[in-house]
Amino acid sequence: MTAIAWDETPEVTDRRHRAPLSRLVLAEVRWIFRRPRTLVVLALLAIFPPIIGISIVLAGPGEASGEAPLFVAAATSALSIPLGSFMMLMSLFLPLAVAMAGADAIAGEQSVGALRGWLVAPVSRGRLLAVKVFGVLAVALVAAGLVALTGLTTGLILNGMDGIITLSGTTLGFADGLGRIGLAVAWVTLQLLAVGAVALAISTTTEHPMLVVALVLGGLIVSQVLSVFDSLSWLHPFLLPEGWVAAMPQLMRDPVSLDLLGEGALRAACYVVIGLSLAYARIVTRDG
Repeated sequence: MTAIAWDETPEVTDRRHRAPLSRLVLAEVRWIFRRPRTLVVLALLAIFPPIIGISIVLAGPGEASGEAPLFVAAATSALSIPLGSFMMLMSLFLPLAVAMAGADAIAGEQSVGALRGWLVAPVSRGRLLAVKVFGVLAVALVAAGLVALTGLTTGLILNGMDGIITLSGTTLGFADGLGRIGLAVAWVTLQLLAVGAVALAISTTTEHPMLVVALVLGGLIVSQVLSVFDSLSWLHPFLLPEGWVAAMPQLMRDPVSLDLLGEGALRAACYVVIGLSLAYARIVTRDG
């Protein structure tokens, strides 16, 4: 009887002192959105769509023509400004937000010694990674939501709520337009989570968060450059940014073409699985 009680005591004690996952997640999210650099990047993302809308009004639709059909339509459609903003911000600023979150999640805390406090709590390394993933997802969702909200608000102020004109020439109701913007937010959030998963995987290998940000953004820039060359078409389906620019205009057509959106979602999901698997394998085996 004594031996059984002795064996069970550590397990009972560990359960008693283990912090609830919900409290860990809440603390992580609160800490993320208190960082000044996170707030600065989110503020920049929020003011970008109004700048686009005002610029189009001042310049006139004729000067926005060429290779930007979304911004041509933005002169008459409230739906175009948030989607066009996504198309432009996906090249740098939106990935920057989640890359910073992923870098700070592990490498940043490791550099200041805060990560060791998590493990002393005690928090298992698997639970620690789950909390960090949720934090990155929160940043991705808030960033995409801010762009959509300020973009839609700007579009409604400039063009009113009478109807939303698509690139196909049809007019959508307000509810249908909101549904398309919601789909865009979900799709962009998944793409950003894929970027964040890569950042977390790199973050588990270094104590320098700026190195993580530089590698992630550098990889995205190189991928975008490689996607330009037709001779490398065999490589394009494996590049995460492939289709980021072309997918948004599909939501402005009637009916919506889901080919590019579905392909991009599947590619991002693969990056999420691979990135988080590498991060988990590294974080449960590292000594420091």
